[in-house]
Amino acid sequence: MKRIGKFPIEIFCCDFENHTETAQLAYRQQYCRYIKGTCVKPRKSEPSIKVGICSLGSTINKGKEIYPVIICPQRFKEESMFETIRQKYLSDWKNVKWIQEVNIGVGGNVDYVAVEVDDFDVVKDFLCVEIQAAGTTGTPYPYVRELLSTGHYSGKAYTYGINWANEFTKTMMQQAYKKGKIVESWKRKIVFVVQNLAMEYLRTTSDCSMLEDSNPQLPIDFCSFDLRWNGSAWALAFDNIKSTTIEGINRMIGGAKVNEYPTEHDFIKNIIRKGLTDGILSSNTHICEFMNQ
Repeated sequence: MKRIGKFPIEIFCCDFENHTETAQLAYRQQYCRYIKGTCVKPRKSEPSIKVGICSLGSTINKGKEIYPVIICPQRFKEESMFETIRQKYLSDWKNVKWIQEVNIGVGGNVDYVAVEVDDFDVVKDFLCVEIQAAGTTGTPYPYVRELLSTGHYSGKAYTYGINWANEFTKTMMQQAYKKGKIVESWKRKIVFVVQNLAMEYLRTTSDCSMLEDSNPQLPIDFCSFDLRWNGSAWALAFDNIKSTTIEGINRMIGGAKVNEYPTEHDFIKNIIRKGLTDGILSSNTHICEFMNQ
């Protein structure tokens, strides 16, 4: 079993235990092989220094098991991801080209648009593709500094977490709603490329009752990938495709299913507990009387 822990797993596209000259060169050049150039994620305090973290170890939704979580969208740009999209969606296209950051009006930009063109580059068909990675709270960069300076992690714990809700429940769902409505009006489809861990998070925190197995007739797809150790490196592996409608996105944005909502009485208890903790509420007799009404 490949060793992982609550620390960066891939740095500048190399496994953290990769000590080859190729890895050392990537570190020195701050090189990202997925974009064939310098890493595009700078440190806010030092823009010339690139963060370089592709994936890091974390739990899901307060679980105990640690998984490699992709935190950089460039990490998805393996040839296997593009090939999966071609196989699953574009199998009858003869000449496929990929165009990045295409404006979709009020929906902003689309990360990628796959286009089918003829011999004269006339666009015959297209498919919109969005990529969504996880994001962090705090910073895992001290681990990178430690690895680059010593060649290993010392075991010291630095504070960071995964902001699952912001990246997937908020950011991705808003994109799915805005861009999905536009694409639906064209009677076409938009595909969101995500890690399978993100879909697992959504299933445990949101109303996913309108997600269904891959359906060409529905406007929004979530095409998920697993990040697996292949014996020498981490690599993407196709996981699943789930389809839904704009109403399905509405339900996911809304959070949990209705039958999982707290009751008003439960919420009042939460108010009381927090009020006591913050020192705002202090009359226990009054609280007990209120709760017994």
